[in-house]
Amino acid sequence: MEVQLHGSFLQFFALAWLEVQMWLALLKDVTDADLHEKLKKVSESSTLEELLRATDPLLDYMTNAGCVRPLTTISDRDLLRGLLMFHVVHWVQGPFQRFEEGLKTLGVLDAVKQHPDSFRSLFCHEPQRLTADMMDDLFPPRLAPKGSNQRRAEDAVISLWRDYLQDAEDEEGSSKLQNILVFATGANEIPPVSFSPAPSIEFIHEGSEESSSKQMFPMANTCITA
Repeated sequence: MEVQLHGSFLQFFALAWLEVQMWLALLKDVTDADLHEKLKKVSESSTLEELLRATDPLLDYMTNAGCVRPLTTISDRDLLRGLLMFHVVHWVQGPFQRFEEGLKTLGVLDAVKQHPDSFRSLFCHEPQRLTADMMDDLFPPRLAPKGSNQRRAEDAVISLWRDYLQDAEDEEGSSKLQNILVFATGANEIPPVSFSPAPSIEFIHEGSEESSSKQMFPMANTCITA
């Protein structure tokens, strides 16, 4: 089963939405490094004094989140839940609500709330271990017409390229393939919706018009994806 909405697969939607259905917002969902560090100190507080020190730099943020209240015991550390929900969920409540309305029309929302773990793989992207076959599929070659001298040379090179990918996987596993991906795209994993523009392999033949204006060594342009 693969859920589709308005032509786009739901694989790329953030894990945060699914966790909200479980009434769970996690510290790891806070991508702001400074805020993450401050909230982490709140979560690690073990005494009232530590909690007061940890929340002092967060007073303005707590006000915006509607979480300001007297802190009298260490159990008041549960205000962290409200801060996390505010940051992860409430400030994007509008898009979340529109997304949920769409799922209601498909009859999916109630099932997600009842069985969130069963839907996790459909909604949440989890990076896959790179393989030689995945890398081969990711970089389709731009080949010359069949029967041409250029095509025969390209077929030989593609065969060597595939051997190289397989050797890389056999010798060092996904780590070397990841290095190749970083060189070619600037990314260390394949995005949930892949790359745009899609990567490809282009051949420059010696003696061609292109060879006079382009380098003969492997090059990568990562300005778009980096």
